[in-house]
This record gives sequence, structure tokens and C-alpha cells, in this order.
Amino acid sequence: MERLLTVFTPTYNRAYTLHKCYESLKNQSCKDFKWLIIDDGSTDNTKELVNRWIKEKNDFEITYIYQSNKGMHGAHNTAYENIDTELNVCIDSDDYMPIDAVEKIKKNWNRVKHNKNISGLVGLDSYENGDVIGRGFPNELKESTLFEINNKYKIPGDKKLVYRSELTKMFPYPIFEGEKYIGLAYKYYKLDEEYRLAVINDTLCIVEYLEDGSSKNMVKQYKNNPKGFAFYRIENIKNSKASFKFKFKESIHYVSSSLLGKNKNFLIESPQKTLTLLSIPIGILLYLYIKLIVYLEKNERRTNGCFLFCFNRVIFNFISSKNNKR
Repeated sequence: MERLLTVFTPTYNRAYTLHKCYESLKNQSCKDFKWLIIDDGSTDNTKELVNRWIKEKNDFEITYIYQSNKGMHGAHNTAYENIDTELNVCIDSDDYMPIDAVEKIKKNWNRVKHNKNISGLVGLDSYENGDVIGRGFPNELKESTLFEINNKYKIPGDKKLVYRSELTKMFPYPIFEGEKYIGLAYKYYKLDEEYRLAVINDTLCIVEYLEDGSSKNMVKQYKNNPKGFAFYRIENIKNSKASFKFKFKESIHYVSSSLLGKNKNFLIESPQKTLTLLSIPIGILLYLYIKLIVYLEKNERRTNGCFLFCFNRVIFNFISSKNNKR
């Protein structure tokens, strides 16, 4: 039987949380989906756990793919290569779906699927207590893009994205040797330049942010993945929908990532050289900030917090930008 939706879950040593996602899928009111698990090099008992679930009698197909560790974006690449359903949605290994999530996805998709300008759906993430992460959508907002949600309407909080699978096969994330992270919004923002998303003001995912999750360690991600972030910033600078302010912030990050990656040719490689030149002073400050934070954490030192607090508020918060894990 052909299914509408693939729920895909990238996981790395998360056997202790993955069961919540599994149980939520078993309890779905609509079973028009498959579950695809991309094991990104786990060394715990994830494989044994999933194999046990595959042997159980379920109303949905479970596919398990193991690969050497490539990072979140590498796991997404593998997922998109193996998805054969009309739609897909990523549910992380520490998250799960409300009982009616697939039903809501199917109902709303049937309403808009004939509009070829629609790339998919965008819904809400919520905490376990029911509170929406960030803020919900205005009732009058029926269509938008992730880029507009983040930068025009400035609606805070991660949102749940459901895409046409034929589109998510486009714009694969590049893999840089020795690095494990690229902002996932790269693909979404590229699609936003050509398509729009139908807005669902309903919760599609229950989220728990773990201390070992990527969103909790963004400064380390900047330090450890400079080439990936430099690529991501260049693509954002080239975005045809972006304002000058957005491009300036991305250019600051581009300078910082280039310095972290020891790329002496960053100005030559920039798609907007004048903007990058103007960004160098603040980019250097961001570079020094990241180096300082990593140094303090590495040496387990404590400060009175005054300098770091002021620096963070004035510099880091000013130039921070969303990378969107999903």
C-alpha cells in the first residue's frame, strides 16, 4: 500500500529517547505514513532497539539505515535520497508527534496539494505542557515561507516543516571533510525563493531540547564547522528575498567563519565584496568572542559574567541568526 508521508528521524546515540517517537507513531490516529530512521553512526543499542520494533506488528513500515557519522545534514541527505512518498517530515530523536499530527497533515495537504506553488506545510512545535515554542501564526496568515516567518513576520521558535519529497531531493547539503554541521535552513531558504508553504496553526511536534543537542551547543558548532557555516552564510547573502540588514548579519558571520576556517581568500570568494569588507570589524569581534567562549569552556574557568553578558547582548545577539534544525 502506497503511503502519503515519510516521517524520518536522524539519530545519534539516542536509544534512551527514541522510544517516545516510536510510541507516538504507534498511537497515530492516521497510519498513512512510513518511518525512516537514519542512524548516523550510533555506538549505543539503537540498532538492536529498532530491529526489535521492526519485528513487532505495526500498522506502518519501519526502515532502518546505518551510516558512518556525517552530522545532522548528512543524515538529512541520506533520508531524502531514500524517501519515496509524496511528503516527508523530520521528527528528531528526542521529539515525538501528537496523536493527530499525521491526520492533520493529510487533511491540510489534501486542501492545497493541487497548487504547484506550494512546497509543503508549516506547523507548530510545542513543549510537553502544551505551550507553543516561540509563538503561533497570526490567524490571517494562510501562506508564507520559512524565510518570511523568520525575517519578515519575526515569529520566534522552531516550526515543523512538511515538504513535497520531490523538492527536498533538490539542493543537497555539501559535506566538508572533518565537519559535521551545516545550517539546515540552507535547503529551506532555497525552496522559499521559488515556492510557498501553507500555514497550519496546529502543533505537529512535541519538542524536548536536550543538553547534548545541537541547538544547545551553537558556539561550539561555529568553532568546529567553519567551512560549513561559511558556505551557509554565502548562500544566505545571495538570497534574492533577503534585506540589506539580513545580508549584513550573514556577512558578519561569514567573516567570522572564514577566520575560524583560516580562509585567507574569503573576501575574493564573497558574492558581495563591499558588504563583506564593511563586515570585517564586527566579524573579527564575533571570531574573538567564539574563541574566548570555547577557551573558557575548555579550561572550565568561571568569570563574573559581566564582560561576557555585555558582549553577548551587544554583539552576539545583534548578529545571531536562525539556522533552523528542522
